[in-house]
Amino acid sequence: MRNALRTLLVPVAALAGTVLPVSTAHAAGGYDRCPVGYYCMFSGLDGTGEMIQLRGSTPDLAPLGMNDRAESDWNRTSSTIHLWSDANYTGCTTVTSAGPTGKGNFFPAYRDFLSSVQFDGPGGPSCGTPPGEGR
Repeated sequence: MRNALRTLLVPVAALAGTVLPVSTAHAAGGYDRCPVGYYCMFSGLDGTGEMIQLRGSTPDLAPLGMNDRAESDWNRTSSTIHLWSDANYTGCTTVTSAGPTGKGNFFPAYRDFLSSVQFDGPGGPSCGTPPGEGR
């Protein structure tokens, strides 16, 4: 009987030793959610809120739920991004450059304003820089 009990306890002890520790790593937040190689738009300031990530031109942000909703962005591509005020690359444009300067909050006048995203390309008439506003 003692051997039978030992036979039952050994597998239970072995299973208890295989429990994996719970990870304490935190999920990326804010701008850090945007993967390398993507252009990301956020519905909140400073990379907060809902996010979309794009790898190519997008003529209409409405199906992605970001039409007239973006407040910040991060361009983690090598492309210059032309942001259009209207769908199908119409209206006026503003630009988000590639590299370290391609991350931040939109001017207040351009928040909840953009409807399409074009990678590289010719761009269009400038929406202008609102007086006294910085990125």
